[in-house]
Amino acid sequence: MIFYSGFSLRDEREFFTPYINSSAYCVAGFSYGAIKALLHVSHAKTRIDALQLFSPAFFQNKSEKFKRLQMIGYKKDEQSYLKAFVKNSFSPYSERKTLHVKTTTQELEELLYFKWSEDILQDIAQKGIEIEVYLGEKDAVIDVLAAKEFFLPFSTTYYIKNANHFLLEE
Repeated sequence: MIFYSGFSLRDEREFFTPYINSSAYCVAGFSYGAIKALLHVSHAKTRIDALQLFSPAFFQNKSEKFKRLQMIGYKKDEQSYLKAFVKNSFSPYSERKTLHVKTTTQELEELLYFKWSEDILQDIAQKGIEIEVYLGEKDAVIDVLAAKEFFLPFSTTYYIKNANHFLLEE
C-alpha cells in the first residue's frame, strides 16, 4: 500500500485506519496527497486495484481571489498559515498531534490550482481500478458538496456524517 500525505504533514495515515485498504495494490492519499495518489495511479505501469482519496484537495470551484489570498498569507507568515491550516483541518473538533515536513510555495500553488480531470478519473475507472472518495460532512477546508458532486460519477463516494477534514468525529 502506498500512502501520500497531506500538505505539510507526514505519518498521518493512522487517522484513516478505519477506511484504509491495506492491500499491496492500493494507492491512497489525504488532501494534497490525494492529488499525488491520483497522479501516481494515472502514470503507473504496475498493478493497482484501488485508489483511495481521503478529503481530496478540491479547490477548482474556488475563486482566483481566494487562491491569491491563500498564497499571500503563506508567503507573509508560513508558520501562522500552517498552524491555521492544521487547526481548520481538525475543526470543529480539538486539534490532535501531527507531524510536519517543510513545505514550499510551489506545493501550495499545486494544491490550490490543481484541476481534477474527469478524463483521468474515467481512464482509471475504465482500467478496472476501484476509486473510493471519503468526505467529511463538517470539513472546514474544502467545499465538500462540490467535491461530492464532482467525484460521484467516477467513484464510490463516502459522505461521513459529522466528520472533519481528517474524517474524525468527536
